Amino acid sequence: MPHAPHSLSLAILLVIALAPLAGAVLAGLFGRQLGRTGAHAVTIGAVGISCLLSCQVLWQLATGRVDPFNANVYTFFEVGSFNAHVGFLIDNLTAMMMAVVTFVSLLVHVYTIGYMRDDPGYQRFFAYISLFTFSMLMLVMSNNFLQLFFGWEAVGLVSYLLIGFWYTRPTAIFANLKAFLVNRVGDFGFLLGIAGVQMWYQSLDYSAVFANAASQQGVLVQLVPALPSLGFGGWDVLVTSFICICLFVGAMGKSAQVPLHVWLPDSMEGPTPISALIHAATMVTAGIFMVARMSPLFELSDTALDFVLFIGATTAFFTGLIGIVQNDIKRVVAYSTLSQLGYMTVALGASAYSAAVFHLMTHAFFKALLFLGAGSVIIAMHHEQDMRRMGGLRKYMPITFVTMWIGTLALTGMPLLSGFYSKDTIIEAAAEHMHETGTWVATYAYVAVLLGVFVTSFYSFRLLYLTFHGRERFRDPAPADTHARADAHAAHDNHAHDAHDAHDAHDGHDHADHGPVEPRESPLVVTIPLILLAIPSLVIGFLTVGPMLHGHFFDGAIVTADSHPAMAMLGHEFRELSVWGTHGALAMALKGIVAWPFALALLGFVLATWFYLVDPSMPVRMRRVFAWPIRVLEDKYGFDDLWIKGFAGGGIAFGRLASRFGDAWFIDGIVNGSAWLMDRFASLARRIQSGYLYHYAFAMILGLIVLLAMLARMGH
Repeated sequence: MPHAPHSLSLAILLVIALAPLAGAVLAGLFGRQLGRTGAHAVTIGAVGISCLLSCQVLWQLATGRVDPFNANVYTFFEVGSFNAHVGFLIDNLTAMMMAVVTFVSLLVHVYTIGYMRDDPGYQRFFAYISLFTFSMLMLVMSNNFLQLFFGWEAVGLVSYLLIGFWYTRPTAIFANLKAFLVNRVGDFGFLLGIAGVQMWYQSLDYSAVFANAASQQGVLVQLVPALPSLGFGGWDVLVTSFICICLFVGAMGKSAQVPLHVWLPDSMEGPTPISALIHAATMVTAGIFMVARMSPLFELSDTALDFVLFIGATTAFFTGLIGIVQNDIKRVVAYSTLSQLGYMTVALGASAYSAAVFHLMTHAFFKALLFLGAGSVIIAMHHEQDMRRMGGLRKYMPITFVTMWIGTLALTGMPLLSGFYSKDTIIEAAAEHMHETGTWVATYAYVAVLLGVFVTSFYSFRLLYLTFHGRERFRDPAPADTHARADAHAAHDNHAHDAHDAHDAHDGHDHADHGPVEPRESPLVVTIPLILLAIPSLVIGFLTVGPMLHGHFFDGAIVTADSHPAMAMLGHEFRELSVWGTHGALAMALKGIVAWPFALALLGFVLATWFYLVDPSMPVRMRRVFAWPIRVLEDKYGFDDLWIKGFAGGGIAFGRLASRFGDAWFIDGIVNGSAWLMDRFASLARRIQSGYLYHYAFAMILGLIVLLAMLARMGH
């Protein structure tokens, strides 16, 4: 007879959250005393404890041994009806995020031992990544908006420190400042959304807000109250739409959605381990998790969902195209991350929240694998990141080669691998949403994610071919500059050149030595995390697609309205397929082989093989034919110029104008002008004070005559 579920242990939850913080404090404050071994031992041990306990919590919740946990732990202050407290909401959604975050973080910690072994900031780096893990756990475990905002800002702050870890490099400082400022734009909207929640729902606790949301569904808010008094119509929007769009603007910053995506590719200036940690399972997925957590709010606003859908579709397709013309191995993977985050956002906009979170989970494993695999290549190539200086590495790095192929196949949606189940579910959900609503934005989203499959396949296999196949170009003499290098290799593996990325030929160390390179496989401390990430990249989708997507795993954590039936329809189809194999996963893969996404992925594979293995001169001819579109992609659609020259440059120009006219003329004019007037008045008044007695007597007589004249006039 099964036992009744019991409550989760608060002590275990506190250990999960605070253990990485303790490791960060020890490594950060006592790193010199602990030494390198002690620093990585305490941080890895702390994150390892969090990982084990998180997996235990996930197992207990998934099997029904415990009930979800929602309680406040500590109250900071109370002001009237407003209170700020630390609390935990632990349900299946949170537990899955906790397990994924701590598992990927643990492997990144282990990988860092090999990657950063010669870096003088070794202890500092371990302190940062452990603190990053703590911040992310506080974000996903929170049960209120205030704690969510604390974790939100904490991961932003630590990512700033990590992207600019090599602070002596101007490019790293520029990149971390760019990331910090762009995220502040998104966070401004996020803060407005939280303020709206407090104003209209009178609480920041998730449970209270979700309970009150339906009652405010039809309430209108006037965005600019002064407009009617000026003779204009007021901008009336639904309260729920306003709050949800503001919250999603915050997600656009953290999850790098167009146009707030420009910071993420530049974050490659940080060491490769943090690239994997930021881009795989943690910071960039915070926005996806937040919207899924807020599903009871977003389901009340079709306007907000359409906005989410449009932004996600634009990001999924158009940022993926940029990856085709990148030379830097890490930047290709970075633009892949942008595109996949777009897929998750499309799922959110189609009310397929479980599909978005499921893709978040599968993507965490294979994207971390690809980033760490790229780092392994960079180590072997003496910190060279330019794929035009690689080739033929498969025989030197067999483990890295095989694991990166697994990660690439998962990313491109090869049936039976993890990425297939999550990505194809998102595409099918977009198709169902299009058929259900018939709106132009739904049609646009479906076409974008479908074409994105081809783009993803093409640039992913291009990366593999340029890195591991073909001739060994790293033995060629290096041209004097990047332009010459591109010309020297164009006949073999042309891909578009971006002059702005010339500094990306190294990974935080001195410029790569372009002399003879003898690559070899990375040490076990690097390759073991690759193997451990390759395993879930192969099987996690097959094993979990049934219960997580089409079972009751997210019941109570994710809310979907009856008017948004995309996932319900897909669940019905999946259960019909379940007679074919284990939870329908095998039948779903067989069905996927004859579907459009697999055909487009196969087309991308064929074209990449033709361009970079069969006929290497083809990219040269394609570059001549499509010179203008390629230049547009190299310029990244001008978004960098828009932000750097437009917004940042415009802000600087406005500041100079304000300094010249407002400060120098107006403010200084008032201050200095008033001083000048007082000086002139004092100069005139000083002449009256002559010090001679007859002057004062004359003034008194003159004043007396004037006074008598006035009295005489008044008498008449």
